Amino acid sequence: MAILETVAALERVYGEFGAVGEASTAKVADHITPHYRCFIEAAPFLSLATVGPEGLDCSPRGDRPGFVRVADPRTLLLPDRRGNNRIDSLRNVVRDPRVGLMFLIPGIGNALRVNGRAVIEDDPALLASFAVEGKAPRTVMVIAVTEVYFQCARALIRSGLWRQDSHVDPRTLPTPGQILAGLSDGRVGGESYDRTWAERAAQTMW
Repeated sequence: MAILETVAALERVYGEFGAVGEASTAKVADHITPHYRCFIEAAPFLSLATVGPEGLDCSPRGDRPGFVRVADPRTLLLPDRRGNNRIDSLRNVVRDPRVGLMFLIPGIGNALRVNGRAVIEDDPALLASFAVEGKAPRTVMVIAVTEVYFQCARALIRSGLWRQDSHVDPRTLPTPGQILAGLSDGRVGGESYDRTWAERAAQTMW
């Protein structure tokens, strides 16, 4: 096994497959174009990547389609809905503003990637504008966009992510309750955790 430790070593390997195609660079914009705005407004899900002194974090974010607001061609607004209160992503952002987002739209092969720098705001009027069923988020992430581009569909095609026949039977995997019980020597989790989760989630969705 040979470990590639330099950019030059990587380029020697990947250079064998030809130069980067023009489409791979022409797709990159430094702002949200009208076409890219269509993807953002249709997406009900994204992954949010942040970095902090303790390391990296990649967190799912999901809501109704268009939950990320395009304030202007260079600014996105991402509400922080209820979760587990670990606030790993938010802790990172207040210390290192760099963020990466990857938007996914069910049934669509292309992903949309956004890079930028973020701040966290808790202005009452801004929070109220994101209220769902009368419940506002606690904060809103304001993202200054520096780079936007689509990711081609190869990964989603290879994975069969949107294919019905690719769906995994949940009974073949450990449940959250089983995982928690195993990690905590039974102090938390277990069958009761799994049995009541849906009701708890419904009451605390927003």
